[in-house]
Amino acid sequence: MIVLYHNLQKVIRVISKNNEALPFDKNANIAAVFVDLGIQHPESKIVWCHENYRDFINLDVIENIFHHNKMMLSYNPNSISFLGKKIGYVDQSPFIKINKEVRYPTWQMSSFVGVVHSAVLLAVHKKIKLDSDFDYFLNSVAKVGMPLGLLCYSENKLLREDVEFNIVPKSSNFTLFKFVKQHYKTQWIFLLFFNLAINEFKFPFFALLYSFFFKNRNNADIKINDINNFTSVQKTDSETIDVIIPTIGRKKFLYDFLKDLSKQTIVPNNVIVIEQNPLFGSVSELDYLISEPWPFKIKHTFTNQAGACNARNLALKDIESEWLFFADDDIRITESFIESAFNQITINNSKVLTFSCLQKGQINTHKEIFQWIAFGSGCSIVKSEVVTDLFFDLRYEFGFGEDGDFGMQIRNKGYDILFFPNPQILHLKAPIGGFRTKPEVAWTNDKIKPKPSPTILLYKILHETKEQLKGYKTMLFIKYYSKQSIKNPIKYFLNFQKEWKQSLYWANKLINKE
Repeated sequence: MIVLYHNLQKVIRVISKNNEALPFDKNANIAAVFVDLGIQHPESKIVWCHENYRDFINLDVIENIFHHNKMMLSYNPNSISFLGKKIGYVDQSPFIKINKEVRYPTWQMSSFVGVVHSAVLLAVHKKIKLDSDFDYFLNSVAKVGMPLGLLCYSENKLLREDVEFNIVPKSSNFTLFKFVKQHYKTQWIFLLFFNLAINEFKFPFFALLYSFFFKNRNNADIKINDINNFTSVQKTDSETIDVIIPTIGRKKFLYDFLKDLSKQTIVPNNVIVIEQNPLFGSVSELDYLISEPWPFKIKHTFTNQAGACNARNLALKDIESEWLFFADDDIRITESFIESAFNQITINNSKVLTFSCLQKGQINTHKEIFQWIAFGSGCSIVKSEVVTDLFFDLRYEFGFGEDGDFGMQIRNKGYDILFFPNPQILHLKAPIGGFRTKPEVAWTNDKIKPKPSPTILLYKILHETKEQLKGYKTMLFIKYYSKQSIKNPIKYFLNFQKEWKQSLYWANKLINKE
């Protein structure tokens, strides 16, 4: 382990694991010294720390929390990140609003304290410029690397106590526009400008023009996943798994999936089937659950209450095994799926895995394992301890956003969600059951139809920043114009405002709902 101490302007000292002073180029900027240390010590963890935090850095804990060579950890005890809140106008991901109480996935790195393996620095060497602003460089490495497999986190355990100093690095509008231009599609600098104009009445023309002097840094040639995937964590305690399947009107499709489960090289312990039929007086149609022998225990619940959120919550009460497979009733898997998934769990030390779930003929564009912005309630394997005390929020029932909300509950509990391109799941996208009726929600008969769905706004109010919500409104306003019938811009604007207000009204009603 090598520790670099700095004061934001220059490197102050470099210390080895044995507390010996190491030489460095005193004329080079912090990023240059940082990367040079990675080149000189290719098997080491490189720690950085602002000199004010020297007495508070928790070096002893790093060996335990840094268990993966493709990780990048940092921590900023202050409420404001380097790029500030305005980045929310551009970035709608769950990586913006950071929970400082737990390890939380984010590309927003801080110069205050952090650690990365030298292998990562070698991977980005000569491919990402060694910026004179160390915070900018760290954020750039994380933002470019995260989609390529670099696992980036805010880690509060890096400090012994949550001390704050009056040294918060802040970016200007020039830096913000430059960062957006270098790490997002070009149209986002115009959307950023538009959002600042309409939401803050600011018109940073020169910052916008300044950003055109910079090229995009996203570079698929950076091979993060080629890094040796050493992990210090032992193999999973056991390979026991339960499967939960909410189903409604898909008797044949569910049967085929159960057959797939019965042929697994690692057979589930329990398959928890929650069958729904909202028709009064209806009974189960799944006769084969009893008439046929199955190599696992089937826990079958029949309910007249429709809704995937309620069904999954019923199933969560019945889990017994170490692992849990959230599955849809219209998917197909190969005989080695569960075994392959456990292999991935061991190699990557992951507790929440969402797998590629595509229809026949669709091409999987994601080739790497990376931190996922969503959660798939029909294609994920989760360690049971993760979902203890968690539930699918019934306020989202028959709407949109329950998967995203459940994923945020997982993240706010200190766990990450990784996307795995393999093993793959085939999604048949079966037609809905014949006895299904269109559910009615509270706003069904509103004269002014809410836009977007109130449950989408519910999610955004609960889990995103104000800037992200405003940025979403701007994007929706632009995209929705071509899909609706009102072509007069003024009439469209006035109508959109009414629909948004109506959606906001119902979202707040849902928030206050017990």
